Amino acid sequence: MSFLWRLPPSVRSLLVSNCRRYSSQVAPRTVRPLRILFAGADEFSIHSLRALVAAQKEDSNLIESIDVLHKAEKLAGRGLKHLKKVAIESVASNELKLPIHPTQNLKGWFPPNNKEFDLIIAVSFGLFIPEHLIDSTTYGGINVHPSLLPDLRGPAPIHHTLLLRRPATGISIQSLDRFAFDRGKIIVQTPSPGIPVTSDDSIASLTDSLGSLGGEMLVDVLKRKAYLPPYEDQGWYAASGGPIDYAPKIDKEDSKVNIYTTPSEEILYKHKVLGDLWCILPYKHQRIILNKVSLLSEKDDIDREPGFINPGQYKKLHARTIDGALLDIEETTVDGGKKKHGNAHVKRQLNDLAVKSQRTAEKAQQESE
Repeated sequence: MSFLWRLPPSVRSLLVSNCRRYSSQVAPRTVRPLRILFAGADEFSIHSLRALVAAQKEDSNLIESIDVLHKAEKLAGRGLKHLKKVAIESVASNELKLPIHPTQNLKGWFPPNNKEFDLIIAVSFGLFIPEHLIDSTTYGGINVHPSLLPDLRGPAPIHHTLLLRRPATGISIQSLDRFAFDRGKIIVQTPSPGIPVTSDDSIASLTDSLGSLGGEMLVDVLKRKAYLPPYEDQGWYAASGGPIDYAPKIDKEDSKVNIYTTPSEEILYKHKVLGDLWCILPYKHQRIILNKVSLLSEKDDIDREPGFINPGQYKKLHARTIDGALLDIEETTVDGGKKKHGNAHVKRQLNDLAVKSQRTAEKAQQESE
């Protein structure tokens, strides 16, 4: 059963009626089956690619061919020792048996053997589609974006939907702008008020649900030939009065917390959204990755300063936050050390600090006597 029919009835009916209203405004044109250049990278884009392949099998008059453009593999990880491939590469080549075109730079890039395309479809591609490539096609290009544009333009809209605690989200399908990311005309957008974001949602769940919806809306755009210019902007969110923010790429600073000053709720929420967090041990200025953190108690029974707790009082590694909660630091990694085996090191550092503090206090007392 398609994702559309798993939506609440009110949202589902709005989406369907919105598509019908738009369809009635656009007279069907006779076009040849599309030769598509699909530009993608991640799990979200894979949903749209699979939807296109399914639509091609269902109706050969809709799509003639699909080629996949993706970033070439590159060295990544500590020391740049490992080759990293984008997720869509193996799906496109091995599972779907589609022609692939890996590249790291689109400047001056044209399809091999002068292959011609009718439409570029970019979904979480990560590279800007240049003007010369758009102009080389019959109809230009469109983009599937997982937010209610113009809110959350940028490379990480799903992450920032959760980090900014947006109450609703959706899909926007827009034309490809020749000069900037996410500045095209909105061809179709999830109807108001959008799809609710619940407390149970995660990056994975939103990627899956929005990916499925994006694929269905994309196929509908192709069937209705709504990709044909000229475009009339069909977006509603810009005039809604809702917040409009940019969604930059997630980097290491987004995952940084301070055990001594960051409230427990923020630490736990960031951990849920982003996964591994990190902090600095102030007495050693050493980076510690927090792999697994949970709430032990909303209120510490002992009156003490925020921070990691002397391990002599507990077998496990705990921390008190600025708001008085107790966190169970279940798994950590010392920067450069074995993954998820850092707790013993942190405990030793805390114990050494406690011993040093005690000796300093004893020395001060002796001198005062």
